Amino acid sequence: MAGEMLYLANLGVEILRLDAVAFTWKRLGTTCESQPEAHRLVRAFNALCRIAAPALVFKSEAIVHPDEVISYVSTGEAQLSYNPLLMALSWEALATRDATLLAQAVARRQGLPAGCSWVNYVRCHDDIGWTFADEDAAELGIDGGRHRRFLNAFYVARHPASFARGLPFQDNPKTGDCRIAGTCASLAGIEAGDEGGVDRVILLHAVALASAGVPLLYLGDEVGQLNDLRYVDDPALAGDSRWAHRPFRPDALYEAAKDPATDAGAISRGLARLVEARKSAKEFAGQDVVGFDAGERAILAFLRPGDGSSVLALCNFADEPRHVAAARFSAFAPASRELVAGRAVDLSAGLDLPAHGVAWLRLAPRTERGRGGR
Repeated sequence: MAGEMLYLANLGVEILRLDAVAFTWKRLGTTCESQPEAHRLVRAFNALCRIAAPALVFKSEAIVHPDEVISYVSTGEAQLSYNPLLMALSWEALATRDATLLAQAVARRQGLPAGCSWVNYVRCHDDIGWTFADEDAAELGIDGGRHRRFLNAFYVARHPASFARGLPFQDNPKTGDCRIAGTCASLAGIEAGDEGGVDRVILLHAVALASAGVPLLYLGDEVGQLNDLRYVDDPALAGDSRWAHRPFRPDALYEAAKDPATDAGAISRGLARLVEARKSAKEFAGQDVVGFDAGERAILAFLRPGDGSSVLALCNFADEPRHVAAARFSAFAPASRELVAGRAVDLSAGLDLPAHGVAWLRLAPRTERGRGGR
């Protein structure tokens, strides 16, 4: 394995993904998950690469308990890590129209050691596993096992309120356990013809783009590619539902994206605006994230602090408009700028967010005479 790593480094590869890193060491009588030797192997490979290929970095793929996910992230092991908790709880918030569990994770479980970074994603080539911690859910009065069963039912359209058209992966009818396959567009409601589908796709990517770390975009999601069920006709693929969201490049959708009146065009332009807003904001360059209580359970809010200003990300997971009261902004000057639309915003009367709406507000601290202001 070390030889292969250095061979790839010599080809110019800059990042190596460590697949299922928590399961690289097996021991009878255990779960074979996060054994001490798994960490020892990663540290050994890392030490070798620091000597022979110091520009090469590792990306951890550990879809396990949040405490174990972060245990692989350090300059001595993997410098980058997928952020499965942010991904899974973004989908959880869409299903429940409640961002409370996601907000808890953003405020509590996003810190990483210096020199390391998350890779934030909405979808990837694998499935969605509900990797939140049961103890975190219990603090909010949520039974983890029952909630996972609800989410599984919701995203495979076995729930009456579902907009999703996902597929079960490794479904266990005895326990009710399974994971979820499907493209972003099919899971967000576009395949079902739900009127909120396009906005949900943009909302999910706004969370990933505004969060601390490196955003990842999965091919086809930027034009609303739907599930491709032709995999069932191939005996080599038919047993793995994840092939539904591993389709060929959708040339027709990329052509359709040139028309802003199409779903593909609306998604493409919406994501392009988010990317440009992120690139223009120096506050997104850092790794700091500060939780923010918007006073609405459906709204995820967090600050990205910078030098002299901060960007406040607001994401409405409700199917209806929501209002953030002016008092929530009392620590900041009322004059703000919304970065995605590129317009001035006066917060003195609060802020209205449309259904599935997003706002990235650049805020400056409020200054008052006699209280340190000048």
